[in-house]
Amino acid sequence: YEVNPERVDAIHDAGLKFVGRDETGTRMEIAELPRSKHPYYVGCQYHPEFKSRPLNPSPPFHGLLLAACGMIDDYASNSK
Repeated sequence: YEVNPERVDAIHDAGLKFVGRDETGTRMEIAELPRSKHPYYVGCQYHPEFKSRPLNPSPPFHGLLLAACGMIDDYASNSK
Protein backbone atom coordinates (compact mmCIF):
# COMPACT_ATOMS: atom_id res chain seq x y z
CA TYR A 1 0.00 0.00 0.00
CA GLU A 2 1.06 3.56 -0.62
CA VAL A 3 -0.32 6.98 0.18
CA ASN A 4 -1.91 8.77 -2.75
CA PRO A 5 0.38 11.79 -3.34
CA GLU A 6 -2.67 13.91 -4.07
CA ARG A 7 -3.95 13.28 -0.53
CA VAL A 8 -0.72 13.88 1.42
CA ASP A 9 -1.43 17.53 2.27
CA ALA A 10 -5.00 16.79 3.41
CA ILE A 11 -3.87 13.87 5.58
CA HIS A 12 -1.02 15.93 7.01
CA ASP A 13 -3.36 18.83 7.78
CA ALA A 14 -5.74 16.40 9.54
CA GLY A 15 -2.99 15.44 12.00
CA LEU A 16 -1.07 12.44 10.65
CA LYS A 17 2.45 13.73 10.03
CA PHE A 18 4.59 12.23 7.29
CA VAL A 19 8.07 12.46 8.76
CA GLY A 20 9.95 10.16 6.38
CA ARG A 21 9.91 9.91 2.60
CA ASP A 22 11.80 7.89 0.02
CA GLU A 23 14.84 9.29 -1.77
CA THR A 24 12.64 10.90 -4.44
CA GLY A 25 10.47 12.62 -1.82
CA THR A 26 7.24 11.31 -3.32
CA ARG A 27 6.54 8.07 -1.44
CA MET A 28 5.63 8.34 2.23
CA GLU A 29 7.74 5.95 4.33
CA ILE A 30 7.13 7.02 7.96
CA ALA A 31 4.08 8.61 9.58
CA GLU A 32 3.34 9.54 13.15
CA LEU A 33 0.78 11.28 15.29
CA PRO A 34 1.91 14.08 17.60
CA ARG A 35 2.52 13.11 21.23
CA SER A 36 -0.42 15.33 22.17
CA LYS A 37 -2.68 12.86 20.33
CA HIS A 38 -1.04 9.53 21.22
CA PRO A 39 1.95 8.50 23.35
CA TYR A 40 3.58 6.54 20.52
CA TYR A 41 1.93 6.19 17.14
CA VAL A 42 4.39 5.42 14.37
CA GLY A 43 3.82 3.64 11.10
CA CYS A 44 6.48 2.75 8.60
CA GLN A 45 6.39 1.38 5.09
CA TYR A 46 9.88 -0.10 5.23
CA HIS A 47 10.90 -3.12 7.34
CA PRO A 48 12.84 -2.07 10.46
CA GLU A 49 12.77 -5.63 11.77
CA PHE A 50 15.37 -6.63 9.18
CA LYS A 51 17.97 -4.42 10.89
CA SER A 52 16.91 -5.00 14.50
CA ARG A 53 18.93 -7.10 16.90
CA PRO A 54 18.15 -7.88 20.57
CA LEU A 55 20.90 -5.59 21.87
CA ASN A 56 20.68 -3.09 19.02
CA PRO A 57 17.00 -2.50 18.15
CA SER A 58 16.01 -0.30 15.23
CA PRO A 59 14.62 3.12 16.27
CA PRO A 60 10.91 2.25 15.77
CA PHE A 61 11.19 -0.80 18.04
CA HIS A 62 13.35 1.01 20.57
CA GLY A 63 10.83 3.88 20.71
CA LEU A 64 7.92 1.49 21.15
CA LEU A 65 9.64 -0.24 24.07
CA LEU A 66 10.57 3.07 25.68
CA ALA A 67 6.99 4.35 25.32
CA ALA A 68 5.52 1.12 26.69
CA CYS A 69 7.78 1.38 29.75
CA GLY A 70 7.02 5.08 30.26
CA MET A 71 10.65 6.01 29.61
CA ILE A 72 10.48 7.79 26.24
CA ASP A 73 10.46 11.33 27.68
CA ASP A 74 13.54 10.68 29.81
CA TYR A 75 15.33 9.05 26.89
CA ALA A 76 14.47 11.92 24.54
CA SER A 77 15.56 14.60 27.00
CA ASN A 78 18.87 12.82 27.67
CA SER A 79 19.55 12.29 23.95
CA LYS A 80 19.74 15.99 23.14
